[in-house]
Amino acid sequence: MNSSGMVVAVTGGSRGIGAAIVQRVAAAGHNVLIGYRRDEQAAISLANNVRQQGGHALASRVDVTDPTSLEEFFRSSEALGPLAGVVASAGAVEAVGALDDLDPEAIRQDLEVNLLGPVLTARAAIPRLKATRGSLVLIGSAASTIGSPGSYVHYAAAKAGVAALAVGLSKEVASYGVRVNCVEPGTVWTDFHQDPQRPAKVATAIPLGRAGDPAEIAGAVAWLLSEDAGYTTGATLRVAGGM
Repeated sequence: MNSSGMVVAVTGGSRGIGAAIVQRVAAAGHNVLIGYRRDEQAAISLANNVRQQGGHALASRVDVTDPTSLEEFFRSSEALGPLAGVVASAGAVEAVGALDDLDPEAIRQDLEVNLLGPVLTARAAIPRLKATRGSLVLIGSAASTIGSPGSYVHYAAAKAGVAALAVGLSKEVASYGVRVNCVEPGTVWTDFHQDPQRPAKVATAIPLGRAGDPAEIAGAVAWLLSEDAGYTTGATLRVAGGM
């Protein structure tokens, strides 16, 4: 991953943590495929920003719950070069509150995006990463072990599944030289939250006393993609201020 001209594809790359990851790997000299589902303008603006800084980037729409869409997404990376890294960062929560108050359809949609999405992303990415002995980083959540009671226990359950996916898949593809790891952010200042001030409101419950910045998560992801982490696979790296 220290070689310029190699491609890193980031799902959910138009905003928040995903956008910070795009900026970080682009600054390291990698070509970037920015995956987005709804916010096309944000993705295009980010790609233009990468180009203005001298890098190479494309924005491509992708629905991570749709295998055909994922195939088209990864195929579009070929215009940039060999695919050496994939970051499964797409995620969302629509259902918030106590579980017995939540709409079953909203729960189903959240589970599809946050668990089925990474599974299908990995399924589509692995054949391409085998060719380059590349690296896959899954974005989990500190909720996987905290459980997020009263907020989104179904989301926490999905993210626990993401951590399990990293462990099992890392063993499945290790003989091909492909590494699979997971980063678990805690509360971070992004527009992920339905309440924009939630990061400030929960800060007292975080041992470091503050919410995180997307760039701090991006740094962990960049390390896992790099040759410095060449002997690291099946790991879950918690970046959550002590939570």
